[in-house]
Amino acid sequence: MSQVRELGDRAFVAVRRIADTRDAYVVVAVLLALLAVMESASRGDRSGLDQGTALLLGLCATVPLAFLPAHPVPAALAVTLANSVLLASPETPYVAAVLAGMIAAYRLARSRSRLVAFPLLLPFVVLALGEPRVDSTVVLVLMTAAVLLGTAVRERGTAVAAAAAERETAETLHDYAARGERARIARELHDVVAHHISIIAVQAETARLSTPGLPPEGAQRLIAIGDTARSALTEMRRLLGVLREDADTGTRAVRAPQPGLEELNALVDEARASSGASTRLIVRGGVVPLDPGVQLTAFRIVQEALTNARRHAPGAAADVELDYADETLRVRIRDSGPGPALDPDGAGGHGVVGMRERAAMMGGSLTFGRSVGGGFVVEAVLPIPLDAP
Repeated sequence: MSQVRELGDRAFVAVRRIADTRDAYVVVAVLLALLAVMESASRGDRSGLDQGTALLLGLCATVPLAFLPAHPVPAALAVTLANSVLLASPETPYVAAVLAGMIAAYRLARSRSRLVAFPLLLPFVVLALGEPRVDSTVVLVLMTAAVLLGTAVRERGTAVAAAAAERETAETLHDYAARGERARIARELHDVVAHHISIIAVQAETARLSTPGLPPEGAQRLIAIGDTARSALTEMRRLLGVLREDADTGTRAVRAPQPGLEELNALVDEARASSGASTRLIVRGGVVPLDPGVQLTAFRIVQEALTNARRHAPGAAADVELDYADETLRVRIRDSGPGPALDPDGAGGHGVVGMRERAAMMGGSLTFGRSVGGGFVVEAVLPIPLDAP
């Protein structure tokens, strides 16, 4: 049963494709014109009109079908007028003319709005009401059926197209949301997991170098811990590279209530304990409450910058500065190390990319480079929303 239905659907689609071609309308117009000639010849002198006039009207009602695809409104009007004149005369309507009128009405209703298609029925309504004849009533019913069928097909096609567009839009939005979520996951994995794994590697190396009388076996274990942590960082960066290639980096992150500026003291203490070097938090200006999104962005930038400092300048002192201005928050992380050879994130890393994304997401900017007095500096300028709490 399903195969029969599938074959029927294919046949219907094929017929519609053929029917929509201009050649098909030319063929139909020629056939109906020949039929009109045969009808006129068969009636002869029994026709209510002069035979030549009746033949001319029959041709005027059929030949314009050839121009229906290119000029649907003029062709449909010509066919309708010719049919109306035939109905208004004592002449019995030509079957070819009525068929041509139905085809023209159907095509016009299928390709144009109701305001264009339904006025074609007015001449037939007037004739059916003004002179009640069976011919006029039958033609009115047939023409009305053709217009209604064309309108139904057009509305169904519009509904199918709208449903397809809606599905495509829903799939696009779903894909957009998925890519945005992957970008957020990649950013959070890099900011959080990479931060802690870096601390493990730094602490293992610090413990190996700073613990007096450490047995060789313990030193080897600490070296293995550091190597494992660095391998984990490498593998995680590969995974994050795949996520970022598939994700839209312009997607706005979801600003959930995550760490803010209040947690900076704990972050600085953690950095100081893991590196054994001086790490200070310096606050300037009048401290004001900030939007959670601004706080999260500042926290993640400081976290990433300190991680880079420990990775590229182990043992170097670092200062974290927060400068509150009237409309901006300036976040500066400066270390006293030599700085990286190329960029602070190393080849293939995503730290600077993530910091820039976060700053840009809040409408701010981020710069980095060698400091004038030596070392490396990362500076972010974040606008403070006017409606900040």
